[in-house]
Amino acid sequence: MRDRLKRMSKLTKLMIIAPLAIVGILIFASIGGLIVMLLWNWLAPELFGLRQVTFWQAFGLLVLCRILFGGFGGGGGRRSSHGRMDRRIHERVDERLRERWEQMTPEEREGFREGSRGCGTTPLDSTPGV
Repeated sequence: MRDRLKRMSKLTKLMIIAPLAIVGILIFASIGGLIVMLLWNWLAPELFGLRQVTFWQAFGLLVLCRILFGGFGGGGGRRSSHGRMDRRIHERVDERLRERWEQMTPEEREGFREGSRGCGTTPLDSTPGV
């Protein structure tokens, strides 16, 4: 079987994999819609006095939530913007720490080093640990 797959061209592999991928996506989406419908119909009428929903309404809720809270493409845009923000914050913290370090006297630097080795203190504590 493996030899047979190795001999196939890329187009042939694509022609086999594409329909399987579409069927897999449809099955996955249907299961998601069914889960939303069952959870909604179990919880929402009892807790909030709302009416039950059909499969297609539940599927629409799932899509709506994905658009509002998940974005498209696996949320890649959000993650990358968070990554940029995290880098900027990290760079700013490093810059501030360097500035403070440069302004310290040698005695303060030594106290800082000792404080960071101490038990139960953080480098920013002004009192040494016990």
